[in-house]
Amino acid sequence: MSSVDFTSLYNHHEREVFAAVVASAPRYPALARDDELLCDVACVALNRLPPRYIRHAVDFSFYLTEAERLETDAAIAEAVSYAFNFVQARLALRAKQAAG
Repeated sequence: MSSVDFTSLYNHHEREVFAAVVASAPRYPALARDDELLCDVACVALNRLPPRYIRHAVDFSFYLTEAERLETDAAIAEAVSYAFNFVQARLALRAKQAAG
């Protein structure tokens, strides 16, 4: 078997989720200063979304209707919001257990 270069493949939601995490971070000051926690937020959010593997961003966008694009944007926003709240709650629980 020849060597196939799969490096051009990626999950379309990754870039969108990363941008949404960065944009939302200021609303969560307890998490915004910690890159590790922001990565956790991105992981939680991505795990709530169906993967959409593509080679080029235009491939995904070209085939979406306006309604599908809006639905995808809403799903990303909901997943990121959920993820921030989830990670924030876990952080509070850990702090409570450590103090307890």
